[in-house]
Amino acid sequence: MAGMKAQRIGVFGGTFDPPHVGHLILAAEAQDQLRLDRLLWVLTPDPPHKQDQSISPLSIRMKLLLAAIGDNPSFELCRVDMERPGPHYAVDTVQILKGQFPSSEIYYLIGGDSLHDLPTWHQPQRLIHLIDGLGVMRRPGDEVDLRELEQKIPGLTVKVCFIEAPLLEISARQIRQRISAGRAYRYYVPPAVYRLIEELGIYHLPFSSRQEAS
Repeated sequence: MAGMKAQRIGVFGGTFDPPHVGHLILAAEAQDQLRLDRLLWVLTPDPPHKQDQSISPLSIRMKLLLAAIGDNPSFELCRVDMERPGPHYAVDTVQILKGQFPSSEIYYLIGGDSLHDLPTWHQPQRLIHLIDGLGVMRRPGDEVDLRELEQKIPGLTVKVCFIEAPLLEISARQIRQRISAGRAYRYYVPPAVYRLIEELGIYHLPFSSRQEAS
């Protein structure tokens, strides 16, 4: 990256089990509103907050994510968490990416719910120090008390960039439930993801036999 114009890079982490249209819409809004040059989709193999939940194999989730983002040249699969042992904390992920892209601005993307929970994250103060911006995907009517959060994590307020996004009541867990129950789900996921799920028979086991995961 030396000698090149500094880029604005978004970092969007998740288990993506499966990736769905809500993920893509939120990512596209983040890229547009934050003027991101690239958006890295960080597939998390071993999320600390889901240690007691059943998650589809990494190889399956990677195939689904590649299918979801493959037709957008500014969306990229990032293997930073896949190439190191877990559990995978956001602060460590960002530290590695800062080393890989030293002249770039890093914007870490989270949902409004995660902003409320940020004080409980691993080393939240260090995370806020490392990033150039915290892109918060805000849903209509979502209320956030930044003054209270600022007291717990000094320096947070100046890093927060709210992203206005449509209210989409779609979750990966809901999609898995629909598939296992034999209900319609085709338009909840991109066409390429739908074809893969059907081709590979993913999520078709009865949902009650799987531990719930979001």
